[in-house]
Amino acid sequence: MATRPAEPPQAPIAARFQGRAAIVTGGSSGIGLATARRLAREGAHVVLVSRDAAQLREAAADFVSDGLPEPLPQPCDVGEEQQIAAAVQACIERFGRLDVVVNNAAYMPHANLAALSVADFERTLRINLLGPFLFTRHAFERMGEEGGAIVNVASVHAYMAQPGAAAYASSKAAMLALTRAAAIEGRSRGIRANAVVPGAVDTPMLWSNPKVASGEEKLNPADIGQPEDIAAAVAWLASPEARFVTGAALAADGGRLATL
Repeated sequence: MATRPAEPPQAPIAARFQGRAAIVTGGSSGIGLATARRLAREGAHVVLVSRDAAQLREAAADFVSDGLPEPLPQPCDVGEEQQIAAAVQACIERFGRLDVVVNNAAYMPHANLAALSVADFERTLRINLLGPFLFTRHAFERMGEEGGAIVNVASVHAYMAQPGAAAYASSKAAMLALTRAAAIEGRSRGIRANAVVPGAVDTPMLWSNPKVASGEEKLNPADIGQPEDIAAAVAWLASPEARFVTGAALAADGGRLATL
């Protein structure tokens, strides 16, 4: 569902990631795909991580047809450490290095606490928190002497809970704590860790929210961002321009938190 006209074709931009390699989870659609394309446009070699192999192949083909550097599609369940280790290894084998990890893959069940199953709560934590932890740990082990950058895609739900979002809000609040811990421990390694905190963004996750789909929750189109808006924030935090920024949580929410 489009909420505003599509962004016009973008002109070439500075190659801040020339010769660098990045892993983007949830990279076959939404914010992850927009971020992967943004990094590629700036010169990065990108590993697209997602569980959906067919969607990954389609996304990778679009990179090539649009003149972007060919990415490496890597099927991976971010809740499984062996698959995460394999994704990191594939990045290093293909591109010879790992410089950026963007933890974007997410799961959001919609259930009030009394109806929320243990299985759904655990699945949320595995995807939204365990996955970023494991990618961070492997990045600490495999990033080179130059260090690197980790960017976690959190959510305004980390600060602002609402009925039906307990599991998601809990996982995203914990992700911010993980980001701060990674920033502290990564400093001696030259690894920065930051988070982007999106508000409502025009992605399948937003429109699959039962309250939004039913019209119970009304959204002003002016308050809905595009995946490219978040991708720009992620790219800045991952770039050398943000070399003095670590442990930060950058709100990219159109002012949603500021108005609460």
